[in-house]
Amino acid sequence: MSHDSESDTDTLDLDEALKAEPATDATDSAALATRVRQSGHWITPVREELGRVLVGQHQLVDRVLVGLLTNGHILLEGVPGLAKTLTVNALAGCLSATFRRIQFTPDLLPADVIGTLIYNPREGEFTPKLGPIFANLVLADEVNRSPAKVQSALLEAMQERQVTIGDTTYPLPNPFLVMATQNPIDQEGTYSLPEAQLDRFLFKVKVDYPTQSEEREILDRMANSAEKPRTHAVVKPEEIIASRALVNEIYIDDSVKDYIVAIICATRDPKGVSPRLVNLIRCGASPRGTINLALAARAQAFLAGRGYVVPQDIKDLAHDILRHRILLTYEAEAEGVTSEEIIDEILGHVLVP
Repeated sequence: MSHDSESDTDTLDLDEALKAEPATDATDSAALATRVRQSGHWITPVREELGRVLVGQHQLVDRVLVGLLTNGHILLEGVPGLAKTLTVNALAGCLSATFRRIQFTPDLLPADVIGTLIYNPREGEFTPKLGPIFANLVLADEVNRSPAKVQSALLEAMQERQVTIGDTTYPLPNPFLVMATQNPIDQEGTYSLPEAQLDRFLFKVKVDYPTQSEEREILDRMANSAEKPRTHAVVKPEEIIASRALVNEIYIDDSVKDYIVAIICATRDPKGVSPRLVNLIRCGASPRGTINLALAARAQAFLAGRGYVVPQDIKDLAHDILRHRILLTYEAEAEGVTSEEIIDEILGHVLVP
């Protein structure tokens, strides 16, 4: 009798434990969501400040915020006049941080970007003159108008967050974010960015034309000679760095991680997903694409005030993460197939958890 009673007690304890476990998870999830909302108190003011200057472009604003939260660089591509430079300038105004603009031209030298050594005849020694890259937020305007030598000068800075001048290595400030703009490659007087540099960008965001209603609002707001509105500082770098630490705690379920990996692997070996793509992809995304997609998804969840990532976050970010990491074959270019169409097909065939 006592043995049966003991067994019943063990079973009851096990049932109680199983019931208590989800409640603990739910409590932890709710607590994390509360911390996310508290830490992200600066996001709404930044959006409002940007909205004073920009009309529409909500997705572009969100991508810029994700870049800040993940310490990732952003490449903005679009025809002239779509407010690419205005967006970066407006963001700089929202931050209590240093900002530098570098206008890339065909005669720009690497030393004009990172700095150089200047000989001081009075002291008889060389002293460093640091370039405009030493800032929290760097606008590389029309980055594809300079030759490869100048573009490659950004590589060490973007990847290692440091710059070497002579024999000395200088750390860059934290946060450090490069936001580059470029006109489409088929425009006259441009140079294609090397794949190694493209892969350093978290996002390649295509900036499109505004809608008809947005165009009318732009006309009403900007078609005058009065001084244009400016943004004001509403967030400090320390607040952004603190939010980054919390972004790393955002939960990603194993099934969502498998979903990310399945999408990336499909860009390299698509025959299991869509045999039609086999002859269209020359090179798929690198592991950096996997890492960046997970990081950006966490930041996207943070912007939404969630403590966890959902598959829709992956779908929303996939194009901006992957469009510059998928190299097309000559056959794809001959058929007029774009990386956008390939990403759409992969997302349509990979099973969503």
